[in-house]
Amino acid sequence: MSQTFARNLDFLCSHYPSIAEVCRKLEFNRQQFNKYLNGQSRPSRHNMRRICDFFGVTESEILLEPARFEELVAVRRRPVLSESLSRPMQHLDALYGASQSLERYVGFYFRYFYSFGHAGRIIKSLGTIYEEDGRHYWKNIELIRDPGGSAPATVNKYVGAAFLIADRIFLVEYESLLKNSVTQVTLYPCYRSRVDRLVGIQTGGPVRRGRKPGASKVMLEYLGRDVDVRRALRQSGLFAHDDPRIGRDIVETITNVIPAGGHVLEVDEP
Repeated sequence: MSQTFARNLDFLCSHYPSIAEVCRKLEFNRQQFNKYLNGQSRPSRHNMRRICDFFGVTESEILLEPARFEELVAVRRRPVLSESLSRPMQHLDALYGASQSLERYVGFYFRYFYSFGHAGRIIKSLGTIYEEDGRHYWKNIELIRDPGGSAPATVNKYVGAAFLIADRIFLVEYESLLKNSVTQVTLYPCYRSRVDRLVGIQTGGPVRRGRKPGASKVMLEYLGRDVDVRRALRQSGLFAHDDPRIGRDIVETITNVIPAGGHVLEVDEP
């Protein structure tokens, strides 16, 4: 009976990102929970009730033969497994399920692109891809000063999710304070032995443009996993296209030009 329960418990847990998350939500000791999963022990009556209430099943159901139990859960009109996530989170969870690991790309980057709101100026910001609980996320900080202005820099912070799907890296970010801007970035992976630069296209609707959406080429320059963040931020900002602090190869890569005969903005594979 312990093995039947263990298999059914493992099936229920498989619908969550990790066993660690289930343990946190249940406030269970991970070592003890692993014994349940391995069939080494069976929960007390009190803990069995907590587990069943959490997953939305009864004790008699979770002790059914595994094939029957999985069928029962699958045919319910509103499976408790789906109810554990809101509808938007189900979509996000599906993308994470399709994503390959981004472990190779974890670290800090300078991000370069022509500003949507400051004509002819290049934004150099500091971004990072990082991992938490087996999933990868994106964070980006922009320091913006109006050209020729004396006002202190405006700090824009963006957070979001990162995926590697169909041989493309996707970053989806939103402005974390006002939540009035969403950007989607699509990048080529790096095929060299060491990550150096990632290039692609980004789209969004920055508030400085009013309601007009925009698209631009973008480059991420890899800095490493351990950097002096304050120093890197001091090197970021808003730059003229001919500023010597921005390499000419970078400017050429991110210049937004639709060639003759073309109809959409594209970036060639590096």
